[in-house]
Amino acid sequence: MQSFRTEGNYRDASRLSSAELRAAIAGGEILQSTALAFDTQRQLRFELGGVRGIMPFADCAEGAGTGAVRDIAVLTRVGRATCFVIEGMEEDAQGRPFYRLSRARAQQMCREEYLDTLVPGDILPCTVTHIESFGAFCDVGCGISALLPIDCMSVSRISSPADRVSVGQQILCAIRSRDAQGRFVLTIRELLGTWAENAAAFSPGETVVGIVRSIEEYGTFVEIAPNLAGLAESCPDLRPGQAVSVYIKSILPEKMKIKLVIVNRSLGQNHRFDLQYFVTGGHIDRWVYSTPESKKQIVTEFACPACNPA
Repeated sequence: MQSFRTEGNYRDASRLSSAELRAAIAGGEILQSTALAFDTQRQLRFELGGVRGIMPFADCAEGAGTGAVRDIAVLTRVGRATCFVIEGMEEDAQGRPFYRLSRARAQQMCREEYLDTLVPGDILPCTVTHIESFGAFCDVGCGISALLPIDCMSVSRISSPADRVSVGQQILCAIRSRDAQGRFVLTIRELLGTWAENAAAFSPGETVVGIVRSIEEYGTFVEIAPNLAGLAESCPDLRPGQAVSVYIKSILPEKMKIKLVIVNRSLGQNHRFDLQYFVTGGHIDRWVYSTPESKKQIVTEFACPACNPA
């Protein structure tokens, strides 16, 4: 059975023998190789075991054949691992053999056999491909893109998606929603633990590293874990993203509050917390961040439109 992965995580076709490539063709296996050029005929070129691989523009991505994909989206594949299925071996006008490749076919297989079977609340591996101010775009399989909005990255306030993830990083996400065209909106905060799960790692009296997230008149919010922030005294000379050390004065589950005292404002280093997953697979129907005692309730309901018709 075909296993669908994010681009960059398939077998490298350039390292396979002719016999292995023939077997991959017969089995319809998705492979990958580094695109070496985007030529004047608007096709990507590859080298597979001493034989050219040619990917016509219409086969470079889903929608390329209908004009829905611009040249820039294809030419930026040059120098990068690109997945495909080998549709066969052909000969050019000079009688030279080449493999005909199709990334669009690989994406179609991935969508029909994998992504179309998923529903909101399902958890899947992703790879961050690029970052914008409003969120991060992620490869959810064979280069198919989905958006991870900034407000779905953390319960704690962050000023940039780069505060949480980086390009090329492999992460886990849950499907937040899906539109009529099948495009996913992703979320990660529900996998990073509830208030109680995060707070359990800390105790009053400890001094820990924190990251300044926002500065208000009434205090400074400092993140001490990806889904947990506390409030320290107001410090207008600090800036969001700055690393500080903080003393944990008290932890109040009934109010979901952590009182902090800033100890060192000049750590002189950039810091970003590693993602710690409390959920690593399967499906989530409902997630409650808040403690049972708290009046403020932060809840995510993962609704499947097909399962809950109006």
